[in-house]
Amino acid sequence: MSAPLPGIVITGASGRMGQMLIRTVLEHDKVQLVGAIEREGHNWVGRDVGECMGGAALGVTVSDDPLEVFANAQVVIDFTAPEATVGFAHLAAQARMVHVIGTTGMEEQHLAKIQAAARHAVVVRAGNMSLGVNLLTRLVEKVAKALDDDYDIEVIEAHHNRKVDAPSGTALMLGEAAAKGRGVSLQAVEDRARDGITGARKRGDIGFSVIRGGDIVGEHDVMFAATGERITLRHVASDRSVFARGALKAALWGLDQGPGEYDMIDVLGLAD
Repeated sequence: MSAPLPGIVITGASGRMGQMLIRTVLEHDKVQLVGAIEREGHNWVGRDVGECMGGAALGVTVSDDPLEVFANAQVVIDFTAPEATVGFAHLAAQARMVHVIGTTGMEEQHLAKIQAAARHAVVVRAGNMSLGVNLLTRLVEKVAKALDDDYDIEVIEAHHNRKVDAPSGTALMLGEAAAKGRGVSLQAVEDRARDGITGARKRGDIGFSVIRGGDIVGEHDVMFAATGERITLRHVASDRSVFARGALKAALWGLDQGPGEYDMIDVLGLAD
C-alpha cells in the first residue's frame, strides 16, 4: 500500500491567491488538499470549498478553526495578513507542520514571532514565491557587488490597484539583495519617499518607485544608472499561478527539512 499524499491546508481560501493555490494543489499529483481556512464570520465558512469557488464539491469544508484543521495536515500555505500569519505560525509550530509564508507587509515584531515559531517547525518565507524573482535577487546581488556607488540603484515595482502595502515585499527583497551586494544595511541607504524639493540624490542610496494600477500582477525592475549608461534587470509576472507553483515547490521541499526559517533561495539550492 502506498503512503498517503501530504495534506495541504490553504489559508485565506476565498482570496484571489487562496483560490489560485487551491487550484494548483488540486492539479498536483504529489499532494492533496485537506483543509481551507477563512476568517470567522466569512460566508464561505461551513461550505464546501469547491462549491464556493463555483465548481463541483471537493469534500473539503471551509473552516474558521485552524487548530482543528492543522491536526490533519502536514503543510499550511499562507498568503494572508501579518497578524493572521503570526497566529498561524504559532499553531503550525505546535503541530510541527511546514509553514509556507507568502504574506507581505510584515514588521519587525511579526518577524520576531515567526522566527520563534521556526525553532520548532519548518518555515519557508519569501516576499515572492516566483522562481524567476528569486533568481533575479541573486543577479541583483552580484551586479551590485560588481558596481560601485557611481551607479545609482533604483527598484521600480508595479502592482494591481488593490495591493495594500508599498513598496512590495518583492521590491524590498530586491533592495535587500542590492544592499547585501554593496555590503551595507538597506535601512541605512533606502530612499522610499520623494515629494517636493528633495535635493539631489544622495550617493549610495537605494531608491524605490511604486506604481499601482489596474490588474497588474507584478512587475519589478532594478536599474543601475551611471553617467552614460544604465543596466536594468527585470521580471514580469503575467499570471498569479507562478507564485502558487513556487509555494507548492517550497512546501514539498520543506517536508524533508529540519526546523528552521528558510527562503526560496534555500529551496532553489542557491544559498551560499
